[in-house]
Amino acid sequence: MPDDHFGEQVAERYDDPRGEMFGAAAIEPAAEVLAGLAGDGAALEFGIGTGRLALPLSRRGVPVHGIDLSPAMLARLAAKPGAERIGVTTGDFAHVRVPGSFSLAYLVFNTIMNLTSQDEQVCCFGNAAAHLAAGGCFVIEVMVPDLQRLPPGETVRPFTVSETRLGFDSYDLATQGLVSHHYRWEGERLERNAIPFRYVWPAELDLMARLAGMSLLYRWSDWHRTPFTSDSRKHVSVWQKSR
Repeated sequence: MPDDHFGEQVAERYDDPRGEMFGAAAIEPAAEVLAGLAGDGAALEFGIGTGRLALPLSRRGVPVHGIDLSPAMLARLAAKPGAERIGVTTGDFAHVRVPGSFSLAYLVFNTIMNLTSQDEQVCCFGNAAAHLAAGGCFVIEVMVPDLQRLPPGETVRPFTVSETRLGFDSYDLATQGLVSHHYRWEGERLERNAIPFRYVWPAELDLMARLAGMSLLYRWSDWHRTPFTSDSRKHVSVWQKSR
C-alpha cells in the first residue's frame, strides 16, 4: 500500500474556491468531455478525492464510482450534496477492484504521478482495463515534464512564489522522480508539505496502454480538445480498450 500524502492538512485546504482548478472554466469542459465518453455507461474515477469532477459528472446523469487512498479526502466528499449517489472504495487505485463494468475510467490532474514507480503506473493501466467494458475508454490528464525549462545542471523549478506561499519542484532525472515542496505561512505559523511523484512521458503512457490492451484514441492539450503540440504544457489522453 502506498503512503497517503493527502491527509487532513492537505484535505482541509483542497477545496479552495480561489484555486484555478475549482472554477467553472476548469470543471465544466472536463465534465462535458467525460460525460460524452461515458455515454450511457458508468464511470470509474481513480483518485476521486473530494469529488471535484465526480459530482458534476454525476449531476449529468452518469453513474460514478470512485477509488481513493485518503480517508480525509473522502470524508469531505461524503459531506457534499449529491455524494450519496456516488459509490466510494478506499484503497490503492492501481490494484483495488470494484464490482461492475464501466464504459469510462479516468484519472485527472496529474494523479497518475502519485504512483511513484513505473511498475505501479503499469498496474494502474491494467486495473483500468480490467474494469472497462470492450470499447470503453481510459482518460488521463497529466503535465508534460517541464525539463526543457530546467537550465543545464539544475534540478529545481519554482511553481508558486508569493508573500504567503512558496512551491517548487525538485527533479531527479535519473529516476524520473519529482518532489513537490509546499510552504505556506499562516500568520507566524509555517506549514510545510512535500509530495513525491514520478513524471511520465506521453509515449511511455501509450506503451503502458498497449500492454493493457488499449490504444490511443485522442490526445489534446486541454479539455477544450485543443490539438496537442510540442509546446503543450499538459495533455488529456484517451485510450480505448479493444473491442
